[in-house]
Amino acid sequence: MEFTKTPGWLDWYASPAKPRFQLPPGAVDAHCHVFGPGAEFPYAPERKYTPCDASKDQLFALRDHLGFARNVIVQATCHGADNGALLDALQSSGGKARGVVTVRRGISDDELWRMHAAGVRGVRFNFVKRLVDFTPKDELQEIAARIAKLGWHVVIYFEAADLPELWDFFTALPTTVVVDHMGRPDVSKPVDGPEFELFLRFMRENANVWSKLSCPERLSVTGPRALDGEQAAYRDVVPFARRVMSEFPDRVLWGTDWPHPNLKDHMPDDGLLVDFIPHIAPTPEQQRRLLVDNPMRLYWPELD
Repeated sequence: MEFTKTPGWLDWYASPAKPRFQLPPGAVDAHCHVFGPGAEFPYAPERKYTPCDASKDQLFALRDHLGFARNVIVQATCHGADNGALLDALQSSGGKARGVVTVRRGISDDELWRMHAAGVRGVRFNFVKRLVDFTPKDELQEIAARIAKLGWHVVIYFEAADLPELWDFFTALPTTVVVDHMGRPDVSKPVDGPEFELFLRFMRENANVWSKLSCPERLSVTGPRALDGEQAAYRDVVPFARRVMSEFPDRVLWGTDWPHPNLKDHMPDDGLLVDFIPHIAPTPEQQRRLLVDNPMRLYWPELD
């Protein structure tokens, strides 16, 4: 099937730099995607965007180039609840990948178990209105109760301004809850201001809540350039990620977000994103927790 990319779509960076930062042995890229290829795994009719293809082989080549040992592949909204491309990638990974899927209420227990056997360990609930249509919360609650029996967790994607209205729903979930990209804070606001403080309180008051310290390229206002001798690209994101890292060192994850869907102004170099890590996790112990210990405990507990 032929697909035409969304106008203005930015393709992923084809020649990423080799990172200067050496990842600790066993590091996990805990947030990445596969897109199609559309000819083999068609994009969903209800999708809000049509991406470029980004195959499992290209993802695994990037993993090896950057120095990661494993991936966690998260279902992309452009595929809807058809997880075929993700499951195919898991089955081709030689045990080096786990998955987070999107499912609907009608999925059978047998299908959930087949996904578990393939390496799925979580379900994603997306609350970003520009990306997905609204799914009734009672349906999401029912799905969460079913996957809890498998030991899976829920990944939630939302924007900071929506946390107050979603708080009661999130705190009622019966699983570990992993927040994508620190709840997308507005980094032009103070790190100690009320909006980000609400997110920190959300984590403090709910010991089952984890956060990904990922996607500075989505959050930054200052952008990828290091100015005035600063060594960190996306430097305005650093205080926010460091705050979460220092307060919740056992409940944080990191991922590239390759192939970076729906970016509008620039496409990040994944090698430079890896070099961002020591700015938000400055010590070897923090780096090991963020990149190895925590993702292994969540996704590969049998090897941890």
